Amino acid sequence: MKHRLSQPDISPEDVEAVTQVLKSPNLALGPKLGAFEKAFAAYVGAKYAVAVNSGTSALHLAVRALGIGPGYEVITTPFSFVASANCMLYERAAPKFVDIDPVSLNIDPSKMKAAITARTKAILPVHIFGLPADMKPIKELARRYNLAVVEDACEAIGATYEGRKVGTFGDAAAFAFYPNKQMTTGEGGVLVTDDAKVAELAFSMRNQGRGPSGTWLDHVRLGYNYRMDEMSAALGLSQLSRINKTLERRGQVARWYGEALADMRGVKALPEVAGATRSWFVYVVVIDDGARRADIMERLEIAGIECRAYFPPIHLQPFYRELFGYKEGDFPVCEDVAGRTIALPFHNALTRAQVEEIVSELARAMA
Repeated sequence: MKHRLSQPDISPEDVEAVTQVLKSPNLALGPKLGAFEKAFAAYVGAKYAVAVNSGTSALHLAVRALGIGPGYEVITTPFSFVASANCMLYERAAPKFVDIDPVSLNIDPSKMKAAITARTKAILPVHIFGLPADMKPIKELARRYNLAVVEDACEAIGATYEGRKVGTFGDAAAFAFYPNKQMTTGEGGVLVTDDAKVAELAFSMRNQGRGPSGTWLDHVRLGYNYRMDEMSAALGLSQLSRINKTLERRGQVARWYGEALADMRGVKALPEVAGATRSWFVYVVVIDDGARRADIMERLEIAGIECRAYFPPIHLQPFYRELFGYKEGDFPVCEDVAGRTIALPFHNALTRAQVEEIVSELARAMA
């Protein structure tokens, strides 16, 4: 493939950081883990950070630590990666989907009140494609109905809402570091919170339910092997040390795309939203004619341009149709947008010339 959809940015310093761990006797639960957690909490502006093996694990621990269990419902968006809804199912709670705003593509706060029932326990907004959800009305609704808030910030490290970093608006938040993210630890994620009890439970549950004494065979609650290893933590520390430069670089690539796409008919780039600063995770365009998307994507692939339909609606995944009986038309805004999105190659190493080449191939594919 001439242009990959994504690729991690691994520096010589990253390689050296991991190599040094491999030369040490500590490959798990060592000093790098604690150092990464401390550095990440400071970057986000949270009191506690609990590093785990994936963003999905961070979401699951947040749900469990907040007591979201059988019979409860959590209001969330159907336009996301499936993990943001699956994390409720792990605890036998249920996602309660609310349609999205057609501009921001985030959950629409104006539609959330109608979804609240006696079983509603929490709201889980997703900062989709790195754009913060509209947290002010979400927080107001949560206060009014005594609901917890879990931010899915897995795509949004460094994004801000009204001048404040995402991950600091809820009772807990999850970040993820898969190789296609802004920064990577290989596999990995982090739960952040200002709640000491949530942090205590998350630290325990990620480590097989062990107690604070640290005794290896002392298990005080049900837990999981969600630990982040030392190599991943070392890579995370190295990547985090240059996160601002990384985000600036990705912003520049996004601006090149915006300029190249400015005069193209039939396609729209993701918009800016007042009061929010996007952290560029992927570069998604929305075409006018969804019926042509498969043909356009096939032409791009033939031209060596890797692309993907981002995201298919969660409620129309086979598993969710079977479990809950969802069907086409249940969330029309989400379904319309999801049928017209295309993710184009996007990563730190792209040059302006490469971006212009990709956009030229897109124009040809759409002709």
